[in-house]
Amino acid sequence: MRVLLKLILDCDPDAAWRAIRSPAVFREVSSPLLDIESLAADGFPTVWEPGQHPVEIRGGGIVPLGKQIIRLSVQTRQHGDVRILHDSGQPVTGALTAVTLWDHRMAVAPDPKGTGKTLYRDQLTIGAGLLTPAVWYSLWAFWQWRGHKLKELAPTWAYDLPRDEEEPA
Repeated sequence: MRVLLKLILDCDPDAAWRAIRSPAVFREVSSPLLDIESLAADGFPTVWEPGQHPVEIRGGGIVPLGKQIIRLSVQTRQHGDVRILHDSGQPVTGALTAVTLWDHRMAVAPDPKGTGKTLYRDQLTIGAGLLTPAVWYSLWAFWQWRGHKLKELAPTWAYDLPRDEEEPA
């Protein structure tokens, strides 16, 4: 089953791209419903890179849900206008292992209306055997929360170079 989001974010596509590759943003849009901690020796990186990232997830910061591998890859499409962050990870322990299929894609592109904002599309495909409808509903509700938080945070993602790093005119 799939969970879909399609939003216009009030920031430029470069800022949105930086944000969806940020573990800090990932944790912020997940809280307070989920608390996510890195299991990597060095903790979370500043920016997600392609590869595997082990995490532990707790509901409400209290209830252990299990460990998961976030497996990331990056794709670009349509002459580089669409950038996609793809997570094909998998649950490893705990209640999360009920999910047997996890395919999550987040895409950013310029708003087709030419507003300078970002068209954000998010697609999660999941499977959990007989539990799929219940798991889908809980993830659908969580994705609505994520969408709300993304829209709320997007205006704060603008990036201005510090004065001493500005490009020459």
